[in-house]
Amino acid sequence: MQLATPLKKSATIKATPQVDHAAWGLRATALTYLSIMILLPLYVVFTSGLREGIEFFWNAVTQAQAISALKLTLTTAAIMTLINMLMGTLTAYVIVRYRFWGKVILDAMIDLPFAIPTLVTGLMLVLLYGPQTSLGAFFKDTWDIRIIFSPIGIVLALLFLGFPFVTRSVQPIFEQMDVHQPEASYTLGASSWYTFRRVIFPYIRPAMLTGGLLGFARALGEFGAIVLVAGNIPLKTQTAAVYIYGQVEGGNLPAASAVSVILVSISLLVTLLVEWLQRRNSHA
Repeated sequence: MQLATPLKKSATIKATPQVDHAAWGLRATALTYLSIMILLPLYVVFTSGLREGIEFFWNAVTQAQAISALKLTLTTAAIMTLINMLMGTLTAYVIVRYRFWGKVILDAMIDLPFAIPTLVTGLMLVLLYGPQTSLGAFFKDTWDIRIIFSPIGIVLALLFLGFPFVTRSVQPIFEQMDVHQPEASYTLGASSWYTFRRVIFPYIRPAMLTGGLLGFARALGEFGAIVLVAGNIPLKTQTAAVYIYGQVEGGNLPAASAVSVILVSISLLVTLLVEWLQRRNSHA
């Protein structure tokens, strides 16, 4: 009896991978746009700031006027961040948890600083707290406090511009938070402060930090409102952005680029920290 010959293995058909031209086109378009709009300007700033060498860069950023401008910028931005983290969180809590007349209008007005030109913001503060106004004269005559042309005016301008960052970061967290968690804490006998510290605050802390850091990074480069309320007084009310503008007007582009490198580096570090906090929060 003749055995049947085994069947030959059929040849393996290798599927030819198909190239998704649409996906590659979208990636190329996005990366090209990112390179032109962000990476290329950053490269030019860093190149210009370091072109004259490390010694020139160090001398440019350690001049008394540059150091004073950088210190004032960082100090006022930090004060604004702390105040807005508190008041922005409080505002978001009120909007989410309470019903009252005008709530829709208030909620819409939170985004108003994003739409108003920063020069208009500075003008509003000058018209409200300027030395020629009744309110500005009252602070000056009563407590000898000058708001406009002082660091106080800078902080007020930054508070107005940075307010939406914390509020809009924390508000969705309050909306997603289970209201039964604080209620369970109250039922177990916990006080309001203990409930906030152990139940609510750990839940909203990442969003508070994210909004605060975004507002801080935004405040580092503010120019329009500051140039009106600060008065551009060297060593007193001159911020880093205004100092850079003055160096550009004077034709000293390398010095302006050197200080710009410091601001860009700080902003980049803050942005990376925000990205890390968001990733950590999403994983958690």
